[in-house]
Amino acid sequence: MERKKKIKNIAAELREKLVGVTRVCKVTKGRRYFSFSAIVIKGNEKGMVGYGFGKSKEAPDAIHKAGEKARKSLCKVCVSNGTISHEQEAKYGGAHILIKPASDGTGIIAGGTLRAVLEAAGIKNILSKSKGSSNPHNVIKATIKALSLIRNVQTIAKQRGISIKKVYNG
Repeated sequence: MERKKKIKNIAAELREKLVGVTRVCKVTKGRRYFSFSAIVIKGNEKGMVGYGFGKSKEAPDAIHKAGEKARKSLCKVCVSNGTISHEQEAKYGGAHILIKPASDGTGIIAGGTLRAVLEAAGIKNILSKSKGSSNPHNVIKATIKALSLIRNVQTIAKQRGISIKKVYNG
């Protein structure tokens, strides 16, 4: 019961960003069948982000399906002081993503699809580079993979079994 309340609270404050809608055509002997595919990113701008991909014969239906899948695929991201705690790289398919923490006032230095994911996650200052494929599906998946691999200081200290001061001092 408590879990359902948490999910409803999170769902109420999610912001949705439509990355793209494409018309897809299947050609058969008799005719052409048109359908739509949509990519949506959802996030609460406080460290939760997810993506969804939906297909349907009508564009609004595809967007709605993608939004539902995005809500179900939410994952937690470690955001501290509006940026990430360390540099991270990730690869998915042909897309290669590099993200670096940045100081206050830098803003989000990122391209279109990458920027949408970082804004939805609530990151305010970050440097990023997208190499390889610019396919939105793979860029989104690589970005979320990179963000999910980021650990905060408390997690690192706990994994190593040392104090937080020792993490900083080496």
